[in-house]
This record gives sequence, C-alpha cells and structure tokens, in this order.
Amino acid sequence: MTVNELLEAVRRVEVRTNRLVNDTMVGAYLSHFKGRGMDFEELREYIPGDEVRDIDWNVTYRMGRPFVKRYREERELAMLLAVDVSASSTFGSLRRTKREFAAEIAGTLAISASRSSDKVGLLLFSDQVELFVPPRKGRRHILRLIRDLLFFEPKRPRTNIPAALAFLNHVLHRRSIVFLLTDFLHSLGPNAGSAIAGRDALQELGLTNARHDLVCLHLHDPRESELPAAGLVTIEDAETGELLEVDSSRPSVREKFARTNADRLAALDRALQRAGVDTLRFSTAEAFAQTLQHFFETRRGRRRG
Repeated sequence: MTVNELLEAVRRVEVRTNRLVNDTMVGAYLSHFKGRGMDFEELREYIPGDEVRDIDWNVTYRMGRPFVKRYREERELAMLLAVDVSASSTFGSLRRTKREFAAEIAGTLAISASRSSDKVGLLLFSDQVELFVPPRKGRRHILRLIRDLLFFEPKRPRTNIPAALAFLNHVLHRRSIVFLLTDFLHSLGPNAGSAIAGRDALQELGLTNARHDLVCLHLHDPRESELPAAGLVTIEDAETGELLEVDSSRPSVREKFARTNADRLAALDRALQRAGVDTLRFSTAEAFAQTLQHFFETRRGRRRG
C-alpha cells in the first residue's frame, strides 16, 4: 500500500467516525465519566460530618487521631483503547474484518473523547504488548491512532488479555477510562492466566476495573456462531493453526456447532458479570453507534440514580 492509499484509508475512517459522533452525539455521553477520576489534594484531621470512607486508617493509627484524605475532581480524563490484534481479529465473513470493525468503534470513541478535551491512548496487544501509545490530545494524534488501528502489523498470533491489562495497570498512574476491544475467543479459558503467576484473566479484569473504569467491548462475527450448509468445510483456528474438518450439510453438525458457541457466549457473559465489568457485544453484521449511545445513556442514568 502506498503512502497516499494509507492516508486515504485513514481519512475514510476519520470521516465515517466523525459522522457517527455528530449523528448520535456519542461524545456528549462521555461526559458522564467526568468526576470519576480524582486527584489527591490534602490530608487533614477528621471533622464531624466527613465521610468515614475517606479516613486514612494508616495515618490515623500512627497519629492517634483520625485523618481524612481529600480529593479534587480532575478537569480532564484519559481514555485508553486496548485493542486485540491477534490473528483471530483478521477474520471477517462479511464486508469487514473484526479488526476493521474495532478500528471504527475505537475511532468513534477516540473522536468523542477528543471533543470532550480528553486525552486518548492506544494499546495494541496479542499475547504480548505490540504497541503502546501514551494518552495525548490533538487531531494529528487521533489520526495516528486510527492509522495504527488499521495497519499496525503484530508479531504474534495468539492472545493474552491478562498480560495486556497488567501492563496497563503498571503504566497508567491516574484513573482512566479503559475500553477493551476483543473477540474473547481464547482468553477466558481455564488456563487464561497462566502467563501471569497467581492471577487469572477474571482477576485481572476485576483489578483493572477497580483501578480504572473498564468497559469490555466484545466483537463477534456471526459466522462464529453458525455454520452454513456448505458440505465439507475445514475450520482453522487462526491463533493455533489447528484444523477441523466438518460436514456442514448435516443439520446435527450445524446444530452442535451453534449450541457449543451459544454455551461459550453464555459462559463468557457469566464470567464477565462475576468480574463486575460492564460489557457490550457488537456484531460485525450490525451498526454499533446506537448500541453505544444507549449504553452511555444507561450508565449516565444509573450514576444519577
């Protein structure tokens, strides 16, 4: 691809995501995150009426009298887009791959944050950190992120979500909004956390959500849940290279495939619910803007309630 073709592809995504932000006012709903990030301001003695939960028990114990921590709201927040670029992200049974789909969603979120004068950063990961771009502001920065979302070439095919989140928890020192975009095909199994001693995927999700504001965006292709009646077909696991040949002309085979994947999605939903993480599932066959808008509206109403 030439430089001009690359720039044109980035520009197309920018125009499309700008239109989505304008049409659905997604940016307006990002404002509900304001006030979640807090900066430490001072430590002072407890005054009747202070919140008990603000007491610093370590200082209170040392000083022999109660002290509370005081905070001030941050005027700006940082958004971090953590995007799975493992080999399974290149799959697409329709007009776009999951990675292209992720680029549109992430681009929409990035432009929304930019409209709110917030910084945006990017983490691309496989089973290792492939690229980290610290949060910054500005149109040139957003265009750079869109370019990386579309064209960065990962070195590894597999996925390790816990390793990616552990990296973010290490490098993000202030509370941030973290959007995790992945297909969750390989990352929440029984050995999902083997790359991090003593910590599995769900524990890392919960830890990240406690430190930041984590939202999981599950990207799903319809063909991952149902087989067409196409006779003998070979299914390849993009991340492991494992091949499986099935006779899709048999209704029982198609039904078993659909049932297995329905069970997988149900188990994933239960696991994410246990981790206490807000999750949205997007199909590559459907528009995502209305779902995203509804999500922000719901969360805003929940916070007010």
